[in-house]
Amino acid sequence: VQLQACGGGLVQAGDSVRLSCAFSGRAFGAYGMAWFRLAPGKEREFVAAISWKSGAITTYADSVKGRFTISRDNAKNTVDLQMNSLKPEDTAVYYCAADLPGMPISRDPRKYDYWGLGAQVTVSS
Repeated sequence: VQLQACGGGLVQAGDSVRLSCAFSGRAFGAYGMAWFRLAPGKEREFVAAISWKSGAITTYADSVKGRFTISRDNAKNTVDLQMNSLKPEDTAVYYCAADLPGMPISRDPRKYDYWGLGAQVTVSS
């Protein structure tokens, strides 16, 4: 399994950004997926997760709930993170991650076995 995130960049507070993570491997639909972020001087933080198969179950960090939306397209082998109403505190490197096939949705980064390279999102005030 390989993951590659793209998107991000430098935006202003209040703007929107969409990150996309491309999954390379077999049976993408069997993997639960998530986004985490790492800001300077802070620990890695859970952002959002989506369940395997239909993606019917999603969960969000309180700090992004109502502003961010995670979605998956099993035909394209991608998982996206739509980020609206961005704030300077959203500035971080964002990482997509994949769990082992068929596992329940989780906010714990230790549950995720595959990680992509990060995508930088910088929000200016």
